[in-house]
Amino acid sequence: MSTSTLSLTPPDSPAVDHHRGLTFPLPPLADPSKDSEGKLFRRQPFDAFLVLDVEATCEEGGGFDWPNEIIEWPVVLMKWSEMDSSGRMSALAPVAEFRSFVRPTWAPQLSPFCTSLTGITQSQVDPAPSFPEVLEHFRLFLVDHGLLDSGTGEPRVAYTFATDGPWDLRDFLVKQCWLSGIPLPPWVGPAVLDVRKLLRRCLGCDSAKREREREAERDSDGAGKHSPGLSIPCQLRKLRLDPFEGRQHCGIDDTRNIARVLAELARRGCTLEQNTAL
Repeated sequence: MSTSTLSLTPPDSPAVDHHRGLTFPLPPLADPSKDSEGKLFRRQPFDAFLVLDVEATCEEGGGFDWPNEIIEWPVVLMKWSEMDSSGRMSALAPVAEFRSFVRPTWAPQLSPFCTSLTGITQSQVDPAPSFPEVLEHFRLFLVDHGLLDSGTGEPRVAYTFATDGPWDLRDFLVKQCWLSGIPLPPWVGPAVLDVRKLLRRCLGCDSAKREREREAERDSDGAGKHSPGLSIPCQLRKLRLDPFEGRQHCGIDDTRNIARVLAELARRGCTLEQNTAL
């Protein structure tokens, strides 16, 4: 959402220019290859995936216009681990995790509703780093795992963020950067792999059912996110995977389960490409 719609006063901070962003080395998608049976298939366009599902401050009944602050930044880094005899990348696996609680600064006190929903307590966020500090820690994580060049900051491999819907980066990250008085980090990129949208496409959800799910998603919950039209537990059921592991609305647990969905879509041969502009 546009930050101009937020009805609040940002913290005092110097003016910050917007970043134009980095040039991401994305392999061309229209580069089909042939498998052992001579059938055309599209090679996977990304080498690494940053699965993310943030948690944020919230009030009961709050919607997308509420100034949520990110209080948990959890990421599961996934890379390809297997290639079949045809050259298809066939197995996607977690290789590392990053998790940090974040200290809110615009409204430092968590609401009882927020703690009940997310399980995050005041004692966890009070000593946590600020959001700009968390972003710097995460940038170093990207460097350590070979995604960014330590000197130039340019991507070393083709990677993408993968989220359940566009909200985490399109809305929550934009709000948080505005509240923190900082530009959007250049390593985010111009688009995201929306795992929910990819699942719909790969499973061929019918248009009528898809519209009902979209209607459900237009009503946000108190955290400013979607209602459960195609929730993470529902996605797991559709793929006939084991039930949700952990606690729903715990950022790292949500992220790990989204990673399970993404790995299964990869196993089924879906092309894991960006499908939503930010």
